[in-house]
Amino acid sequence: MMSKEKKQEYIKDMTSQFDNSEAVIVTHYQGLTMSQLDDLRGKMREHGIQFKITKNRITKLALEKTKCKDLSELFKGPTAVALSKDAITSAKILTKFSKENENLKILGGIMGTDILDVAGVQNVATLPTLDEARAKIVGILRSPAQKIASILLAPGSKIAILALEKSKK
Repeated sequence: MMSKEKKQEYIKDMTSQFDNSEAVIVTHYQGLTMSQLDDLRGKMREHGIQFKITKNRITKLALEKTKCKDLSELFKGPTAVALSKDAITSAKILTKFSKENENLKILGGIMGTDILDVAGVQNVATLPTLDEARAKIVGILRSPAQKIASILLAPGSKIAILALEKSKK
């Protein structure tokens, strides 16, 4: 049993975490072993994502004063939340983990100000991460430059070959 002071501290802490997170994804973890939970937490921690098992009643109180208040209906049963600045990475990790472990159920979440259902979280998981998007843009930008250079160099080399052939005659 938590003391009143600890409950108030928990509510204050969770309120600030919900407000400071760009993405919040709510899951059910019933049936996962401690080693599976530790494995998931480790994967999340590598990317700066916090994965917390919550106390539903107290968490609902913390949600009341945040942008995430619409998620309070998801907090029933054994609930855990992923709190992060990067919605895509957390959605990818949770979606992949839930495919490998059917005991982890994604319930929904919030990205920025958009409420996501299960399908919404899975759609976000298919988006490229920021680094992947940057790599694609660089590839797109480099490609035309390489083509232009080869086009400009090709006629020059053909002229040089023609000049060489003419000089031999």
